[in-house]
Amino acid sequence: MATKHYLGSCQCGAVSFEADVDLDQTITCNCSRCQRLGSVLAFAPRDKFVLKSGEDNLTEYLFNTKKLQHLFCKTCGIESFAYGASPADGSPMVAVNANCLEGVDPRALTSHHFDGAAA
Repeated sequence: MATKHYLGSCQCGAVSFEADVDLDQTITCNCSRCQRLGSVLAFAPRDKFVLKSGEDNLTEYLFNTKKLQHLFCKTCGIESFAYGASPADGSPMVAVNANCLEGVDPRALTSHHFDGAAA
């Protein structure tokens, strides 16, 4: 599939963004958070992500190692993305919830599974 440009948002539309992601590289995770959310995550370098609206409508949640800045909409509660650092080189990255991308059926993607429960 290769990297493509996508528009995304939370459910109510208060938070919107653009990101360049490769949907052939999505992951699912069974950690205590992802398992409950059902997130399908695509990753982008921080400079390939633009928050278009709703910065003032985001609430942060940190858990476990507190390395990922989980951000969700104060209005509808959807976490459409999280800020963090690449485990490979520490560079700033964004984990985008593919469920929040326009025109994408995340259940049709072939995601790789990450065993976050064991990590």
